Amino acid sequence: MQRRLHRSLTDRKLAGVCGGIAEYLGWDPTLVRVLWIVLTFLGGSGILAYLILWLVMPDGP
Repeated sequence: MQRRLHRSLTDRKLAGVCGGIAEYLGWDPTLVRVLWIVLTFLGGSGILAYLILWLVMPDGP
């Protein structure tokens, strides 16, 4: 069975992007959200990446 990256429908705070990434990787969604925030403050392109993923990633099953 092939895993697919999709936005989470069950664990979503804003658009389900971090929840979907966490489901795909098998990680805790809170850890993915914290890492995303840290990378956004350090690199600055996290907000743009989030918006792009929001548009590109399909909704989950």
